[in-house]
Amino acid sequence: MKRGEIFARDGYRCVFCGQVFPEEELTVDHLQARSRGGDRSGGNLVTACEACNARKGRQRLATFLAADPDSYANFQLFAIHVWKRHLAAIDDEVRNLRRKKGQTRF
Repeated sequence: MKRGEIFARDGYRCVFCGQVFPEEELTVDHLQARSRGGDRSGGNLVTACEACNARKGRQRLATFLAADPDSYANFQLFAIHVWKRHLAAIDDEVRNLRRKKGQTRF
């Protein structure tokens, strides 16, 4: 899918902060990095604003979401086009990371 198609599909909304942005302030984020075997298909791509994408940086998605409960809640609400297997894997990894750190609030 092309960038503009991803943005339109996601309603020009960042899946991490939940805000709606003009297209020029948006980026496409890979849930599973291409360097880790991810691809460019729509089920592996989400809309992220520049600020959230910069804040996430090169962290693994689950690491970022585990450390930021608000972003995790928004991701669960707005990342509706993500492949179910990715969502399940991300949820499992976030739970495991939080358990290791003694966090119980999701």
